[in-house]
Amino acid sequence: MKEIDKTTLQKSQIWLDGNYDEDTKKQIKNLIANHPEELTESFYQDLEFGTGGLRGIMGVGTNRMNKYTVGMATQGLANYLIKMFPNEKKIKVAIAFDSRNNSRYFAQITADVFSANNIKVYLFEDLRPTPVLSFTIRQLSCQSGIVITASHNPKEYNGYKVYWNDGGQLVSPHDVNVIKEVQKITDISNVKFKPLKENISIIGEDIDKIYISKVKALSLSPKSINNQKNIKIVYTALHGSGVNLVPRSLKEFGFTNITSVKEQDVSDGNFPTIKSPNPEESAALTMAIEKAKSIDADLVMATDPDADRVGIAVKNNNNEFILLNGNQTATLLIYYLIAQWKTNNKLIGKEYIVKTIVTTELLKEIALKSKVECFDVLTGFKFIADIIKQNEGKKTFIGGGEESYGYLIGDFVRDKDAVISCSMIAETAAWAADNGKTLYNLLIDIYTEFGFYKESLLSITKKGKEGAEEIQKMMKEYRSNPPKIINNSEIILIKDYQTQKEKNPISGKEKKILLPKSNVLQFFLSDNSKITIRPSGTEPKIKFYFGVKLALQSKELFNNTNEMLDKKINDIIASMNLK
Repeated sequence: MKEIDKTTLQKSQIWLDGNYDEDTKKQIKNLIANHPEELTESFYQDLEFGTGGLRGIMGVGTNRMNKYTVGMATQGLANYLIKMFPNEKKIKVAIAFDSRNNSRYFAQITADVFSANNIKVYLFEDLRPTPVLSFTIRQLSCQSGIVITASHNPKEYNGYKVYWNDGGQLVSPHDVNVIKEVQKITDISNVKFKPLKENISIIGEDIDKIYISKVKALSLSPKSINNQKNIKIVYTALHGSGVNLVPRSLKEFGFTNITSVKEQDVSDGNFPTIKSPNPEESAALTMAIEKAKSIDADLVMATDPDADRVGIAVKNNNNEFILLNGNQTATLLIYYLIAQWKTNNKLIGKEYIVKTIVTTELLKEIALKSKVECFDVLTGFKFIADIIKQNEGKKTFIGGGEESYGYLIGDFVRDKDAVISCSMIAETAAWAADNGKTLYNLLIDIYTEFGFYKESLLSITKKGKEGAEEIQKMMKEYRSNPPKIINNSEIILIKDYQTQKEKNPISGKEKKILLPKSNVLQFFLSDNSKITIRPSGTEPKIKFYFGVKLALQSKELFNNTNEMLDKKINDIIASMNLK
């Protein structure tokens, strides 16, 4: 049996000697006796409270999601809120949770600790989508909010996502400052676990009604929906929190033919019918597509456990279901929104969209053609929310999104919202059908008008300490000795978000990047290709995002041009010696 290192033993002994419950101590003793490697994983470090909050495997120990790590995080956040809002008569927070194992339990612990610190808590009665939490913070004038979710991570994980009073996730300076406060909670005795029940109010349907009414008000084509209300939609919640509000919103919009995947309507943190609850992975939509085939449906949609992201499948011209990626869905949504804003005479010159720097440049082209401003932000929806906050009262947000299947329409929510997205994707399908097109045909029409943009992601895993060092070495090499040519195309612009400088390597001209520092590099090529290099913040990976473009001369040349773009991406990968 592997020997346990001293640090791990010392940290686990603190828990054995401390004011921790007996069941926790029993589990630790079992790990010491029978599972030393798991004990090391559970105690070798503290679960890091990052800029978004906590995320980790559930279990006992300092490096796990449990009652005590959640309690310490909440106490630190409570202390920060009390510091930041000294003149607030009663600080208020909202708390939501998804279908994951222990989500309800962790939400109650969070509510208890806040209440014990004399903070007013609005706790949802049952699971709710993450965007509903964002909405509730604004609706109830809360200073903060928490949703217990690990998004699309495997079933062993849970998380603790923190929001500020604008309904967006924490951004500078609050993200760093909250971390500092949480780090000050070094002993469990610092945490007030005993609740003041009078500070906790249970909320639910009243909020849902207001939220759904605001979602419905986003509709731009009620006539098209009325004409196409019977389009066949298959929806799956993937055992998550979209199960009630997504179908409800679709019905409110006017859609009458919605079929759920009943086996996946069951809220279950073990996700029994799927390997991974991630709508980015094709396997997650297998049951929904089978259902769609059996009833000859028109559209398939799947939301992740906390219902902030959505994956879709549409029919191609051979009547086969194909999955669209996040860039393609974002393209359809932004094209539709801007077209309808124009038709409805809503464009007055102050409108804008937002995308992340790794999302397709096609969104920018669509926006600029209609004189709609396009903001680029770093990866992470909190940066989209921050742009909305900065422009409040000055400009009008139409919509935005990121390639990782997250989209937002309207500004009453400040995070990606799959309830809104599902409703607006269905509306886009109805509008297209009213114009004699499928979503697939509409996408090809967009490519014909603006150019065929295609994107791909390559993730390279480098495990362990050596792997992390290798990733840093790769980034250093790309920075200090960038290539001049990739795939026979000259690099005409380099953006380095770490140094916050963009440079034309041919002319030598430099310009400041007005975004926060981030370890990201971008190469723009003379043939309109874009390559983004970014180490993952949560995994031992380095990610390469590729974006290429060719003119699509006619619809008939779609398949041929698609193959040429695939070859172009593969040639870039080979040119960079990545495979």
